[in-house]
Amino acid sequence: MRALFSARLGADFNRLWTASAVSNIGDGVTMAAGPLLVASVSDDPSLIAGAVFAQQLPCLLIGLISGAWVDRLDRRTTVVVVNLLRAAALAALTVTIAAGVVSIPVIYLVVFLLGVGETLADNAMGAMIPAVVAPEHLQSANTRLGVTFGIGNQFVAKPLGTWLFVVSAAVPFGVDALTFAASAALIAGLRPVPPSPAHERTSLRREIGAGIRWLGRHRLLRTTAITMGIGNIAFCAAFAVFVLYCRDRLGLNEVGYGVLLTAFAAGGLLGAGVAARLSRRFGNPALLRAGLIVEVGVHLTLAVTTSPWVAAAVLVVFSVHTMVWGVLVATIGQKAVPDHLRGRVSSVYFLLQTGGAALGSLLGGVLAGVWAVTTPFWAAAVVMVAITVGAWRPLGESRDPATGSDPASPTAVSEPSAP
Repeated sequence: MRALFSARLGADFNRLWTASAVSNIGDGVTMAAGPLLVASVSDDPSLIAGAVFAQQLPCLLIGLISGAWVDRLDRRTTVVVVNLLRAAALAALTVTIAAGVVSIPVIYLVVFLLGVGETLADNAMGAMIPAVVAPEHLQSANTRLGVTFGIGNQFVAKPLGTWLFVVSAAVPFGVDALTFAASAALIAGLRPVPPSPAHERTSLRREIGAGIRWLGRHRLLRTTAITMGIGNIAFCAAFAVFVLYCRDRLGLNEVGYGVLLTAFAAGGLLGAGVAARLSRRFGNPALLRAGLIVEVGVHLTLAVTTSPWVAAAVLVVFSVHTMVWGVLVATIGQKAVPDHLRGRVSSVYFLLQTGGAALGSLLGGVLAGVWAVTTPFWAAAVVMVAITVGAWRPLGESRDPATGSDPASPTAVSEPSAP
């Protein structure tokens, strides 16, 4: 860990890192307070899960288009403008809550707008990292971002979000608005990150197609994208109604819900700290395979337990896995994907993941409403067993654990020339 933070990653990365840390705190506050806000307006599991779907819907609608635009535009300017707009949307929500006129349609509208911004800004931020960090330092950069995410977004922000909601329902969302504004100011100080000179602008359809074809021809990234797209159906079906699961199954109040989120955060922090060491010791294929087994066990345990302590323990394990997986796959992608295709390839990857998450959120609300609050966890365990069987062999076929490449995987796919 000491070596990680002593690495010299440059002033631009440090500014980007700080901006990410600030916005992660705001995001975590809203992620914790958002379900509580919806639950305070309605007890309907479908409406609670629907708020999650509303934030994920923009990726389904404009995800591929946003990736093409990220490759066309100055990525720094894109993040600054989007973060300012997200700050404005959250400020408006804060006013409606404080005035006592907040409603489900208002919440859905704001989270939809936040989802639009997330689709653009997250893609642009991810594409900026290889532009400000040397290839040999990418894993250190991703691990540092992961540690910051674990501390800010989960360990600090989520319990803070629940506490702020108890104090005043409007405060968490006002705090998030301020963090987006601060993040925009920090990113504005970066050097411009224009499109790659290799990017040849054609029609959106042809540019999007180039990203799809590239991902389709890279064996490891294609496998992880499809695996997590389906896996997110299972995960989000279970966790879309997690606030109700904590209340009805585990007997926890708002504070107890926040404690469980803190346990999840502790695992993420640990996972970020050990990701590089585990990668060197075991190799990426072994870790990716092990992660699928962990997910099966976590869903089964949460389906049967009524103990908050058991739930907290398995959430720590699950969070270690998700953070390790995220660091490894992010580094593989940043090394393998050419700069002029990063926005588009990432958008395809995000579309598969978010599409699965959106479908899972809807299914989770329906399953919990029709049967029991534990039904989504049983269903998730079954789905993850099937995914583990299907993905086991492809995840072990990577010839180079450091880059995720193999003889059948291209390092680049040329774009179609302009007509």
